[in-house]
Formats: sequence, structure tokens, C-alpha cells
Amino acid sequence: MRVLILGIDGYLGWALALRLVRRGHEVFGVDNFFTRKAVAEVGSDSALPILSMQDRIRAVEEVFGARIEFMEGDVTDYSVVKKAITRFRPDAIVHFAEQRSAPYSMIDVEHARYTMINNLTSTLNVVYAVKELDRRIHILKMGTLGEYGYPAFRIPESAFVEAVIEGVRDRIVVPRWAGSWYHWSKVFDSYVLLYANKLWGLTITDFHQGPVYGTRTEDIISEELFTRFDVDDVWGTVINRFCAEAVVNHPLTIYGSGLQKKGFTSLEDTVRALAALIENPPEDGEFRTVHHYREVRTLNEMAELVRKASREVLGYEPEIMHLPNPRVEPEDDLPYEPERKVLAKLGIYGLTRTMDEEIAVMLRDLKPYADRIRKIEALFKPRVRWRS
Repeated sequence: MRVLILGIDGYLGWALALRLVRRGHEVFGVDNFFTRKAVAEVGSDSALPILSMQDRIRAVEEVFGARIEFMEGDVTDYSVVKKAITRFRPDAIVHFAEQRSAPYSMIDVEHARYTMINNLTSTLNVVYAVKELDRRIHILKMGTLGEYGYPAFRIPESAFVEAVIEGVRDRIVVPRWAGSWYHWSKVFDSYVLLYANKLWGLTITDFHQGPVYGTRTEDIISEELFTRFDVDDVWGTVINRFCAEAVVNHPLTIYGSGLQKKGFTSLEDTVRALAALIENPPEDGEFRTVHHYREVRTLNEMAELVRKASREVLGYEPEIMHLPNPRVEPEDDLPYEPERKVLAKLGIYGLTRTMDEEIAVMLRDLKPYADRIRKIEALFKPRVRWRS
């Protein structure tokens, strides 16, 4: 297959590109390197060193004997999207080209506005370009389980649900209640995709999953192939931050009570699921909602797993520090079980890597780069507050 990855330079984008190349697919990429600039803007850097795109492509050629074609460009520019589709003629487009940080979106009005404009404009450009150029292209859009919030009902793996409102039964879009401007932009993305499917019969996978963790996949077999790994308060996911903190013997910083519960997935299991969805697209004109997570954990549970692994890998146990939660979110031990059926039908179920196994790998990978992490150690504590 010919796969175009928008946002190929990112944490998931680069890891997915490597997986698809190794599986024999033709891979093309577009990126404007926004994440590199935005991470630098908040004073941070990837904990693992990453090469320039030119050197990344060269490394793929040397290691795998495969070629990734790349075009630098901003997906909020409609002409860039049309040019990429015309040039690469993809069978599938994977849309990662969005501002992906909830804290970044909550810094101030400028960052909130950027998040909304960038994320919604890029999605509109993709659906219009596919409608205009080739409606057979499968669009796989990266969403988030954070769109739904923490409802009392079990979240169905579908776009619509039967509901009774004031005694009247109707079919409505599954309710959402997002927790940041970033998450609201993802909600609006889902509505854009639903409407594009209704208007033009576009073939779409709306992929929702929880936080991703991990330093490597089976394809990242050398330092030259590293994907980025962010660990600061703005760009780092919680378990990645815990592991970086452990490597420099910094207290593991839990924001709030630590009872917050989410569904987590390793980087390896994420790219495995994404590759399966690309290789097994929906029926022509179908809108497919997919939920993906592997282990449901509280923040407290994960911190204890990192402490245990640190004792075995690093020879010491870091302390655990609870800090006031900068976010506005439930801190109770709420039920959390979004429905998962689609990937199981494709044979993607169970764990290839458990969280405790992966944490040990992460600590070993990060240990040689402790000096890089110490340079951004002051950024572990939260600086962005939702109600500030």
C-alpha cells in the first residue's frame, strides 16, 4: 500500500513509518516540524536524541534498504495537502498533523487559538482534498479517548448511540465532555469527519486511544532510528515522565490524588494496531470508530511500578511526590471501560508488552541520556494551570 503520514516527524508518526516500511509498504511523509519548535518554546527537548528528517531518512535506507519520501509543509495550507496527495497518490492518509498537547492548549488564549485553528483547519483540508482528488482514499484520523471525559455509561465503540431524551427515543452522536481545549479540538475533528462521511461518503477511521508510553518498538533497533521522547510537564505523557524522573533520581511527580484512571498503551502495541487498521480498511464509504487501550491503571499504580523497576534496573527507589493537580478532572477511582471490538476482530488483542516489562526497557534506554534529562529536570513540575 501507499501510505501518506501527515505529521511523520512526531512520536507516533515516525514509529508508524518504520513499522510500515518494514512491512513492505511505500511510505510518504509531510511535516512542518512544529513539535520540535513548540517543545523548544517551553524550554524543553526530547529526552532521547533524534536526528534531522534528512538524516532519519538516510538511516532508514542504510538499516532497512527502504526509502521514505518526504515533503516539508504545513497541513493548514490547503495547497500543501493537495500537492502531497497529487504527488504521492496514497491509498491511505494517516492524520497526525495536529497540536497534541493538552497543557500547551491551556497556556493562554494564543495557544488555545492556535490549537483550535491548526487542528480543525488541517482536518478540514484533508477531507476536502480527498473529496476533490480521490474519494477512494482511506482517512485514518488520530483522536483521543479524552474526547468522552468520564461518563457514567460504558462508552460504545460507534459514532452514534440510541438515547431517550425527555421520553423520546432518538439516535444521537455519542456524547462528549472533553477536558482541555486540545481535547475539544479533537471532539470537533470527529464531527467534521462524521459530516464529511455523510456528505461525500468518505471512508474514515476515527481512532481513539489513551496515553502512549515507551521508548521503542521492534523496529527501533538503533539510536539513529529513535523516535522523540518528551518528558516535561507540557509535552510528556505521565509514565514517560515518571521514567525520566527515576533515571535522575527525581521524585515521581503525581499531579493530584493519583486515583485518576486511564487506559494506557505501549508504543509497540499502538503501531501494531495502527498498521492493522491501515492494512484492513473499512468498507468503501464506511465511518469506523475504533477504541484502543491495553491496561487501565491509576497514576498511583504506575508510580509504584516505576519504583519497583527502578530498584531492579537503577539500584534505588525514587520517592513519590503528590503535587496540586493543575488540571480540572475527576480524582476519584471511577469506572473506566470504553468498548473495544474492532481491533479484536482483526486479531489485535492482548498485550505484546506489559507495562512493568516496558518500564524496565524504558529505564535502560533512558539511563545513558541522564545528562540530557537533568538539563530539563526543572520542567517536571506543572507550570500550566487550567483555572489560572
